[in-house]
Amino acid sequence: MSKQINLKSSQGGFTLVEIAIVLVIIGLILGGVLQGQTMIENARYKNFQKEIDSYRAAFHTFRDMQRALPGDITTAQARANLNASATGGNGNGVITGGDCSANNEETCRVWSHLRYAELIPGDPTVNGTASRPNHAYGGLVSSMETSNAGNNVTEHKLRLLNVPGEVAQRYDSENDDNDPKTGSVSKTGAANYGTGNVTLLIKL
Repeated sequence: MSKQINLKSSQGGFTLVEIAIVLVIIGLILGGVLQGQTMIENARYKNFQKEIDSYRAAFHTFRDMQRALPGDITTAQARANLNASATGGNGNGVITGGDCSANNEETCRVWSHLRYAELIPGDPTVNGTASRPNHAYGGLVSSMETSNAGNNVTEHKLRLLNVPGEVAQRYDSENDDNDPKTGSVSKTGAANYGTGNVTLLIKL
């Protein structure tokens, strides 16, 4: 009499404990990635703040050294610590030209003057729209200007193009009144920062 042997196939699978361990590991990895992104973003924002502070310091140092405004200073006004090769402005106490959109504007000459005075890095012989530096978010630091843009108050301002809306709002919230149409930090266009890129104006 033959014996019939029943072979039971073994069914493999994960236990609840194993699944829980996998989920914990995935959570730790995702948490680490998000934390890393937050650290990178905070570092970029701090660089952005430092850039603004450095341009503001350069503006005031130049004015104290030369007793005139960068971009507006005439060659006759220029003191020994500004190279004679710099192209001068008209010396009327106003930095004209809006957002440095044409090579002959005083708002473009600002960058050359600050570089000749060794207050910011870069080639001082570049005098025009190509002289504009970039900020930490990739847009242009377009100009230092005398205008009423943004807050409708005529004053000396730093103009930054293509700043992410959330970054602009954070900077305004931390340094001013969180209102894009009033105070020392403002923007052009709509009366809110939104999520797209904005033109940010900061009093020097």
